Amino acid sequence: QVQLVESGGGLVQAGGSLRLSCAASGSIFSINAMGWYRQAPGKQRELVAAITSGGSTNYADSVKGRFTISRDNAKNTVYLQMNSLKPEDTAVYYCNADTIVAGGYEYDYWGQGTQVTVSS
Repeated sequence: QVQLVESGGGLVQAGGSLRLSCAASGSIFSINAMGWYRQAPGKQRELVAAITSGGSTNYADSVKGRFTISRDNAKNTVYLQMNSLKPEDTAVYYCNADTIVAGGYEYDYWGQGTQVTVSS
């Protein structure tokens, strides 16, 4: 069993910053890609940013230049630094990990979500 625990969400004014963290724990052999997704009310879940185990990154066009994803492989933790936040960034943010567990099986795990609210 693998758990992803997110932290760092909250309420911030437009133009402000937040840093999200997501720590994976459990029967982990290795983690391939890790990422952050978000879902706003009435909208589909969308990819915000992703990072491979080697450090290659991918961002949604809407957050390029404002958000930075990083990870600490030794701690099985991924971070999302969010700067210049806009009201349209308001959503529940979910952590995702493409994980290899004992036995060599590959599973996609999700965190419980953390609310980010940006006021105008």
